[in-house]
Amino acid sequence: MTTSSSERGVSLGMPELPAPEYPDDVRARLEADAREVIARYPDSRSALLPLLHLVQSEEGHVTRTGMRFCADMLGLTTAEVTAVATFYTMYRRRPSGDYQVGVCTNTLCAVMGGDAIFEELQEHLGVGNGETTDDGKVTLEHIECNAACDYAPVVMVNWEFFDNQTPASAKRLVDDLRAGRAVTPTRGAPLCTFKETARILAGFPDEREGAVEAGGSAGPASLVGLKLAKGESAPARVVHPRGAASAGAPPHEPSPAEHLSSHDAPQDTSASDPAHPAGPTAEEGE
Repeated sequence: MTTSSSERGVSLGMPELPAPEYPDDVRARLEADAREVIARYPDSRSALLPLLHLVQSEEGHVTRTGMRFCADMLGLTTAEVTAVATFYTMYRRRPSGDYQVGVCTNTLCAVMGGDAIFEELQEHLGVGNGETTDDGKVTLEHIECNAACDYAPVVMVNWEFFDNQTPASAKRLVDDLRAGRAVTPTRGAPLCTFKETARILAGFPDEREGAVEAGGSAGPASLVGLKLAKGESAPARVVHPRGAASAGAPPHEPSPAEHLSSHDAPQDTSASDPAHPAGPTAEEGE
């Protein structure tokens, strides 16, 4: 006896229809922008990444119509465009919010509180990873390293930095975004919507007043090695671990041979510290 596909729980479905075209006025505008981008490259297919940002700036995510447009403009197959659009996480494949709120949960940010921030934001917003609030304002996601470890834990909104966050400050941040109140990144350009950010990433100038002049840089901890290599004295001071310094003692100026941070200083391990004994060692497989 044979079993039909429906009885096996397999739905063959109907073939997917071709992606619809953009309206004529939208396509004409995008074509003009696309030609400007393509002209920057000796090989047109090299323009695929910025063109994906361009179509993302139109609808807030990369649609099948956007991928078909990129393929037409560059002489590629839609399969080639899809392979790229699905590889890079900065390209959204479904509708998303005006503000992409990314919480770094990589190693340092996680141990400094990133995991707690992400968990509290999920509960506060009522969304999971990669999901968008009902008002369409905020899409929440956990992201890998922001390359801002000396400001950990870090939250990014549309790729702009909000440093040294706590669960409370992160919740205020998303509440302000949803309420339309102005928020200012810790460093970098003023905040704009995700669609506007996508157009800037496509290579078009940011014409907002003060946006280009706004700056930001690595923090002091990241620059210590560079300063020492240049023969400059290190600005950091030793932080005495666990209250070791006597009250009122003047700050200690480290020599180049000393530790610049108590994080590097020798510490008692749990095995040698009776007040912090190690737990039982689990057998392999437990």
